[in-house]
Formats: sequence, structure tokens, C-alpha cells
Amino acid sequence: MKTNLTKTFVALLLAMATTTNTFAAPKKGKTVKLRMIETTDVHGRFFPYDFVRQQPTEGSLARVSSYVDSLRNIYGDRLLLMDAGDVLQGQPVVTYYNYEKTDVPNVASGVSNYLRYDVQTMGNHDVETGHAVYDKWIGELKCPMLAANMVSAATGEPYLKPYVMFNRDGIKIAVIGLITPGVPSWLSEQLWSGLRFEDAVASARKWIDIVKKQERPDLIVGLFHTGVNDHSLTNGSRNDATADIARTVPGFDIIFYGHDHTTHYEEITSSDGSKTLIVNPANNAMRVADAEIEVSKKGDKKINVSIVDVANRSIDSKYMAAFDSQINEVKKYVTTEIGSFTTSMTSRDCYFGPSSLVDFIHDVMLTTSGADISFASPLSFDVTVKEGAASLSDMYKLYSYENDLCMMSLSGSEIRRYLEKSYNGWVTTMTSPADHLLKINSGDAKRDKFFGLATPFYNLDSAAGIIYEVDATKPFGSRIIIKSMADGTPFDDNRTYKVAVNSYRAAGGGGMLTDGAGINKADLEKRILWRGDYTLRDYIIQYVRKHSPITPKPHNNWCFTPKEWTVPAADRDRKLLFP
Repeated sequence: MKTNLTKTFVALLLAMATTTNTFAAPKKGKTVKLRMIETTDVHGRFFPYDFVRQQPTEGSLARVSSYVDSLRNIYGDRLLLMDAGDVLQGQPVVTYYNYEKTDVPNVASGVSNYLRYDVQTMGNHDVETGHAVYDKWIGELKCPMLAANMVSAATGEPYLKPYVMFNRDGIKIAVIGLITPGVPSWLSEQLWSGLRFEDAVASARKWIDIVKKQERPDLIVGLFHTGVNDHSLTNGSRNDATADIARTVPGFDIIFYGHDHTTHYEEITSSDGSKTLIVNPANNAMRVADAEIEVSKKGDKKINVSIVDVANRSIDSKYMAAFDSQINEVKKYVTTEIGSFTTSMTSRDCYFGPSSLVDFIHDVMLTTSGADISFASPLSFDVTVKEGAASLSDMYKLYSYENDLCMMSLSGSEIRRYLEKSYNGWVTTMTSPADHLLKINSGDAKRDKFFGLATPFYNLDSAAGIIYEVDATKPFGSRIIIKSMADGTPFDDNRTYKVAVNSYRAAGGGGMLTDGAGINKADLEKRILWRGDYTLRDYIIQYVRKHSPITPKPHNNWCFTPKEWTVPAADRDRKLLFP
């Protein structure tokens, strides 16, 4: 197979390639021009309005709509609009229609149908909503939902479509969908009951062989919700498998992917010498992946790929008008007052020591569960809840995910190892006063994902219920010095404690309980003593309503040491993260 490739990169946001492959000729014996547009990790950014911060915002599907419509005028049905998953989580607009306004079609299916998506792939945060929500949503969609490796445990067959075929002007296009197999590591089984998540590489190999034999396509496209950055495993399967598939499963002409929220384009040489293009436009509908594809009468294929910035493109006024009532209803919902705070809280404080924001979450978790100890992290990188009246939008700032509250049994030694794991991703091993305190990315490649932190902010767990120090000069395994319980009574490595965590942690998310505490993943469910009936955000709302006015304060139950090093280092790192 003869392949010629030309690549041009323009800054970070524009990547372009041209590949020519000898393949089956179009049936009509002419050159056919196709256009494929991908969104991914939209996370409820349907409209150019942030319902949490209550202000206009860049990007959104309202701008994608304008861009796609301009191309449809040229390409007609030779344009395919695709989404690679994680639609149902992120903004109150989806939470409202997922759980509150359930007697009408989900606004997520409404916008998909309005935009005339041709195909979508399931994402892990879509699964996070639970069967009742995503099964209803999928049933409302006018386009197929894919996930070849999301398999029914009862039948052994894919729960959703493994692939879909399109015929555009005589060109047969196969689109194969895959979801990250990491779902069981992050989500409670009750959310995906009756399902299993198979190895993405093995599934890709299986289904591309089936597609080649049964469908004889002219073009094979991957639409994957599995990234390239995470090298961790779930049940022996790589959570981020896109690059592995491109390298070891020949036959994909192009793979559109998502999940890791990182803008990326790459040409990868497969095991048979052929070339596969992989592209990810990242999250929040700020960019789209745009592929111009030509299939010639000789059977050659040319693929030009660009990542197009749509952050400030024109807003589709007709699209906005179509959803005006839903927008106004959600605006009213998020501005509902539920209580008040007498002081402000900011997540900026969370990275440098005890903070009123995370410790308020600790207070809710301990009070609600009756646990001895709790673990919690900031779930938004940079938010502020201001003093005064508290609205539902403030609750989304405090807790952005749909996690449940759980209470588990952990030994004192497991608690210590849990914290060692957390702070190992959090702080450097300082060898001089000039060192960083925090683990900071050396470059800007991932800054739009973790904002300069080397570890996701949602994996920086602190503890309440105990008094401890974190010695930043000590290596991993010997940093945590637990002095006592919060009431001054001794802490015992051999005692069993009741520990409050969110359901993401309880399922093994972040590796604190597995890699850190050393608990076998299969045993985590057995450790759960109690699981709440509501999400943690719901419990926070209940707490605010009951206890307002509330004066959040840091517990000051832990600190970084030695302070003569860590305090100045924290000041320097704060200026780097929040210039």
C-alpha cells in the first residue's frame, strides 16, 4: 500500500495532514469529497452561558452549529457530524434534565437532534449518570450511539452498536466506536449494572476485522472515548488506548477521539507500515476536529485534518431560539437561594494547606455519614463562593460531579498509605528552600487540562478527623506524620476506622485505595459500610439549608513542613498557578 503524508502544524490549535492510500475506488468512478466534524467532551456546554458562574462564556455547541451549518451548505449529506462522548455531565443544564426535569426529553438529546449529529460514542461521564438517565437519553437520540466494548453481561454482545455504516455518494464509510475500559475503576457498579467493559485494543481488532469482511468499506473511522495520556490499567486493560490501537490495529484511516481533554494531532505508523491519523479537539466545545477527505477515481485517499478554534465564532441565533425556554428555566433553577455564608471560600487556598472550601465539604461528609475520618479534594480548579446569599449555582462550584457519599472501613495503616499516595501526586521532595512545593508541569502542553498541576486537582485529597503533618523533605512513603485524632485521642495504625469518601474513590478512582492503601479492587465494595441515597451535592444543599448562616473555616488540622521552606515555596507556587 502506497502512502504519502504531508503535515503542517500551526501553533497548538491547528494541525493538518494529508495522507494518500490506495484503496477501493468509489462506485461512481469519480473523486468524492467528504467532510467529518468531531466534538468531544462537551460536558453540557450546549449554550454560550456558564450556568455555574452565571455569565456568558466562549465556545459551546451554539457556535459549533454556526460552523457546521456553513459547511453543510457546501457538502450536504457528505458531511458527517460526530461526538466522542461525555455529554451528560458538567453544567447544571444537564444535571437539571438528568435528574430534576425527567418527564420531558433530555435537553442533551434535543441539541443533538437539532444539530443533526450522525453518530455518537458513549463516554464514561455519560455512564456516570446511571442506567435510568443514559438509557432514556439514548432512546431519544435520532443518531446511533456506539461502544463496541461496552458489553451486556447477559448476552456477551455489545450493549450499544459496535459500528455504523454510511454511504455517501457511493463511498462506504465505517465508524467504529469504543469507550475507555476504565469505567469500573471510577464508577460504582450500580451505575453500569449488567455490563462489562472489554479491552479496547482487542475490541478494535475484533470489530475492524468484522467490518472489513462483512462491509468492505472504502473508509474506516474510529470514534473513541479513550485518550492517549493515561497509562494506568483496569483489569489489565489500558484506560487510554487510542495510540495503542493506532499502532497495533492496522486499517483505521483516521481516529477521532476524546476523554483526556487535551488538544492533540498525530500520525502513527501501524504494525503493517500503514498510517493512521489520530485527532482530539479537547473539551467544552471550544474547538472541533475537522477532516476533509477525498477519495479519487483511482482509489487514492487524501485526508486533511485541522483542529479549528470555534471559541469566539458567531452564535447560531436560530439554535438559541429553539432552546430559549430550557435556557431560561435552568437559569431560574440555578439562581434559587438556599441559604447563606458569612465568609467567602476559594479553591485557590486548597493546594497550599487547609482551606475553608475543602474543610466545609469535610464537615458535610462527616456530619452526614457519622464517620471518624473523611477524605476530600477540590473538584474545581479555581472557583470562589462569595459571602452572602448562597444559590444552587454555588453548590455546583463546591461540588461539580455527581458522586455519591460512601462510608468505608479502613485500618489506620491503610489511611496513612492513602495519604502517602495523595500527597505523592501533590508535592515534590524538596531538597532546598528554592524548590517548588507543588508538583508543577514543566511546560504548557497540558495546562488547559490540569492548569499547570502535574496531578489532577481532583486527586489531591486531604483528610479531616485527624491531626497530621506532611514533611515535604521526606520521600514517598515517609511523608505523613499522623499525630492524633482530631479530638486529641491517639491514632492507631491497627485500629479500624469509619472513613467517608465519595463514590469515585470508593470504586478505586485515583488509585488512593488500591495503589495507595493497598486494597484489592475486588474487595472495595466489601469495605463499604454505608452508601447515601443522594449525591454529595444534594447532601451539601441539605446541610446549607439546615445550618445557614454558615461561617466556613479551615480546620487547620494539617500542614506542610518544614514551614521555613514550605511557606515561601507555597507563596511562589501560588503566583505561578494564579498570576
